[in-house]
Amino acid sequence: MSYQIDYSPEATIDLNGFNPAQKRQIGIQIKKFAENPLPKNEGGHGNPLGNKHGMNLTGLCKIVLKKMGVRIVYKLVRTDKAMKIIVIAARKDEEVYKIADKRINQ
Repeated sequence: MSYQIDYSPEATIDLNGFNPAQKRQIGIQIKKFAENPLPKNEGGHGNPLGNKHGMNLTGLCKIVLKKMGVRIVYKLVRTDKAMKIIVIAARKDEEVYKIADKRINQ
């Protein structure tokens, strides 16, 4: 059973900044991860973040799209069986993680 995919308003804006082909690839990967978004240490596809570059991103996971140089950060909402997309951005050092940290701590 797949998890529901919810996009934060900011993640929707992020996604709209990509061209149609990139959006399609991002969507495919998000849907794939939604089939089992649990962290890898629990048998899922998600790469848990934890403390990253001095930011506490515990409870968040990432999807890495190596060919595109894109990172997608999401939060797993287990009670609602939902996968909340927090940020979709090109990986520029730790910039994507700074954005995620800012958005979860607003």
